[in-house]
Amino acid sequence: MVRAYRFALDPAPQQQQMLRSHCGAQRFAYNWGLAMVKANLGQREAERTYGIIEDQLTPTHPWSAYGMRKVWNRAKDSAAPWWRENSKEAYASGLANLAAALSNWSKSGTGERAGKVRFPRFKSKKSTLSCRFTTGAFGLTESDRRHVKLPRIGTVRTHESTRKLARRIEAGTARIRSATVAFDRGRWFVSFSVEVQRTLGPPERPGAVVGVDLGVKHLVFRA
Repeated sequence: MVRAYRFALDPAPQQQQMLRSHCGAQRFAYNWGLAMVKANLGQREAERTYGIIEDQLTPTHPWSAYGMRKVWNRAKDSAAPWWRENSKEAYASGLANLAAALSNWSKSGTGERAGKVRFPRFKSKKSTLSCRFTTGAFGLTESDRRHVKLPRIGTVRTHESTRKLARRIEAGTARIRSATVAFDRGRWFVSFSVEVQRTLGPPERPGAVVGVDLGVKHLVFRA
């Protein structure tokens, strides 16, 4: 079972700048990837008008997160010379979001997804600030229950205690899978996606007889 644990952050001024930088990098990667996809679609459509057959068209730009990351890694030094200022997860987060949006649009068109989904649009600077981390040093700190760790950003203070989640992790019944930071209503938050083991309590009446109704003619009793 997967649960979300959300904590309000109390970042230092420099950490606030770094959080904004990572969220901006996420948006940049999303828009960069979308521009590549749209340019590729336009190129292929233009080639069709010239009478070029399908198997000779410009190859399709990858739509999967993995495929787009490979293209990004080859282009990032020229597309974003400043990319090293942020964790690589910021860019991967943007491309993963784009891949999901493209998949939803595609499935909507084929009927695999209910409802009509619009083709992805570019994100503006007014879009929600968010960034997801799936690898790197993130999670709770071991020193106290008032800080969390985020890649490149470091140890960030929280407004509330993380004790409840920490106890689950220490007991071996929970594991953090990812962390998402977001700016909401003037405050920064981190949400941990946590895989939690479900613990079943003892039966209310141990040893009670259980009847299983198999129909009118047969009644089976199990002890």
